[in-house]
Amino acid sequence: MTEATASSPIRVFVVEDQTRILKNQLRLLESHQDIEIVGTALSGEAALEDVPRLNPDVLLLDLGLPRMSGIDVTRQVKAQWPQVEILIFTIFDEEDKVLEAVKAGASGYLLKGTPADKIVEAIKEVRAGGTVIQPSLARRLLRHFRVEPDPSPVPTEPLAPAPAAPEPQHKPLSNRETELLQLIAKGVSNSEAARLLNLSKATIRTHLEHIYHKLEVTNRVEAVTEGIRKGLISV
Repeated sequence: MTEATASSPIRVFVVEDQTRILKNQLRLLESHQDIEIVGTALSGEAALEDVPRLNPDVLLLDLGLPRMSGIDVTRQVKAQWPQVEILIFTIFDEEDKVLEAVKAGASGYLLKGTPADKIVEAIKEVRAGGTVIQPSLARRLLRHFRVEPDPSPVPTEPLAPAPAAPEPQHKPLSNRETELLQLIAKGVSNSEAARLLNLSKATIRTHLEHIYHKLEVTNRVEAVTEGIRKGLISV
């Protein structure tokens, strides 16, 4: 379970415009041997200048930056350095912005004031390819996803007669996949899901890949949304 951190610590770059909060985050994280703080920035512009030089694994990014927003930083970092995972720090009344950050490529989000052990766990989670969704914001985000129009294309002219037995709307999930998707909807991380289901993290990631493929989505938020739309799970 510690393969990602066994050889070297995770390189973390912290972007926060309020120096008091920044110092507090550094104090919380610097005591963890699995984490190496490779740099800090007080603005998005400064962060973009330093990312290629510092080569971080994970960017801890304040969503409410002045001038250049955390959303814009996310978009540019993922466009230029897609290997960098981005973990957003947010507050309760920023769910619209969180949604945009997730769409722009952020791998997850944490509320400001999250305990240090949860921050470290989230950093490990996104470094390992996972996504972090906190239950305290998950339902509010899902409401936004559910009111979006269906992006499926609509035929503009009649096609050949449909077959007598129409194709199913989605590939059925297995009982284990449905169970895992329900846990994800509650904000459970890969590590927590592995413990709850008595499975390895590698097996959890495999199940997630199958869920994404069957639901034709690319991340946890979309998977939960599709699961709700199709009546597979509830929140």
